[in-house]
Amino acid sequence: MDKQQLFENIKRKKSFLCVGLDTDIKKIPEHLLKEEDPIFAFNKAIIDATADLCIAYKPNLAFYESMGVKGWIAFEKTVQYIKKNYPDQFIIADAKRGDIGNTSAMYARTFFEELNIDSVTVAPYMGEDSVTPFLTYEGKWVILLALTSNKGSHDFQLTEDLNGERLFEKVLRKSQEWGSDDRMMYVVGATQGRAFEDIRKIVPNHFLLVPGVGAQGGSLDEVCKYGMNSTCGLIVNSSRGIIYVDKTEKFAEAARKAAQEVQVQMAEQLKAIL
Repeated sequence: MDKQQLFENIKRKKSFLCVGLDTDIKKIPEHLLKEEDPIFAFNKAIIDATADLCIAYKPNLAFYESMGVKGWIAFEKTVQYIKKNYPDQFIIADAKRGDIGNTSAMYARTFFEELNIDSVTVAPYMGEDSVTPFLTYEGKWVILLALTSNKGSHDFQLTEDLNGERLFEKVLRKSQEWGSDDRMMYVVGATQGRAFEDIRKIVPNHFLLVPGVGAQGGSLDEVCKYGMNSTCGLIVNSSRGIIYVDKTEKFAEAARKAAQEVQVQMAEQLKAIL
């Protein structure tokens, strides 16, 4: 999926919502535990309930890998289900990979060849040769961690060098030598507020993947005020705030309602550019 197709989906659905499939076997409704594959059963129900309200799904690999082979099978089945039934969805493998070149090449092969996923999150700490193997795949996206939503982001990402440049700003500037805004996005946490202003000065045209709205306390209004550009430029993720709002047999209906509330807010925000 290219940048224009992504924007067309945003315009058509009046949404830039990404539903995070952080599926924890200990948090899903109990009645699903009787299913042959409880994780996939949960994901399928959530996807069917929300697909017309969002433009992306983001399975977080940690939740699947924690269950070993069974979890990985559920992850693969989830990806294939989305691709077959909702081919307009942008799929993000939230894997946060990144290692020396030959290892990164294997990670890239996993997600882009074996699974044919649209994008993968990548940690840039090891530098260019840990990122560029992911950029060799035409039509695939690399989503680099820049300024994350967690409290510990302040430990390193906001530290300044002697010239006053913060580490996340260095990541933004340097990485533009590796790939353009039609191949690369950045993770920027919704909890970072007005830092979006500084980020947009460096990467005005890139899409930003924005976690942290909802359960983590990030403000959608603030994200849009400082982060939205002429092609939206935002994919805002919500996980717990949508998929875990209900633990009864009506969990999917409740998830749809929660997603719809976010989509309505997004449609209002999009009026400024559409």
